[in-house]
Amino acid sequence: MKMVIDTDAGVDDAQAIMLALTHPDVDVLAITTLTGNVHIRQVNPNVLTILEIMNRDVPVYAGIDRPLIQPWEDAAEFHGGDGLGDFRDRPPVTRSIADEHAVPVLLRLSREYMGELTLIALGPLTNLAAAIRLDPEFPARIKQFVFMGGTIAAHGNTPNLTAEYNIYTDPEAAFITLAAFEDATMLSWETTLAHGFTWDKFNALCAIDTVNGRFFDKISGKTAQRLQHTYSRPAYLLPDPLAMAVTLEPALIRQSNKFFVTVELNGQHTRGQTVIDYNHMSGHASNVNVIQALDTDGVHAMFVKALSQS
Repeated sequence: MKMVIDTDAGVDDAQAIMLALTHPDVDVLAITTLTGNVHIRQVNPNVLTILEIMNRDVPVYAGIDRPLIQPWEDAAEFHGGDGLGDFRDRPPVTRSIADEHAVPVLLRLSREYMGELTLIALGPLTNLAAAIRLDPEFPARIKQFVFMGGTIAAHGNTPNLTAEYNIYTDPEAAFITLAAFEDATMLSWETTLAHGFTWDKFNALCAIDTVNGRFFDKISGKTAQRLQHTYSRPAYLLPDPLAMAVTLEPALIRQSNKFFVTVELNGQHTRGQTVIDYNHMSGHASNVNVIQALDTDGVHAMFVKALSQS
């Protein structure tokens, strides 16, 4: 699998990237960055830190530093001020950001690997929307497009109560992207809520005494504490890792259906909500494979392998 990862490099992004970089059948050709969970000024060093700790060399390209239209709101409450759970043990970084901008890189790679690329978006869809506006044929050159974002039952996690953070952060970009791709795969916030790791399974991962395991433990602690003690969640949540896992191992998907999906741009309380045509009444062709259930034990097994490698 030839993969490009578009990321805003929060804690769960880092965990997802770890799954990709340790998978034997994946060649990560590039990581593109943008503002989302934290500003791109912090996203870029976060990605370089992940590569440094895992001793992997992947080109990293900086992308767009703000949503297309609306003001940006960070998610530091969950990801820490640095986006990596206030990770204090950063090694000196010997890698650097490439000179080329992320958006033309997406277009270039889509041409060089026409019909071969798996593109996974772990943050807002700003870079992708810009690529589409520059070259409307871009989506047709992508083999597979997967994104973590949106809601399937209006159970959001933002001030617009029905919207999920990645889509809420840049609704116009999401609208443009979903309108352009004829066949996307969506891992929603509600699917995240239904498929977390029980605390004993999460703690077992944190106890893996390797470079990867210790990194996972240190970046995950602040989020885990907030989920467990502030929100009384029965499980550790894995938004981006679930999207990455089903991309790497599609057999993990237990239930999915394809529907027409778009994004609400104007609602006073619903701006940023993903609108799903469950009853096929809109007359629009189905464009998104909506994942509704997956094998959480299988995802946990992937993490055990990933964290045990170093």
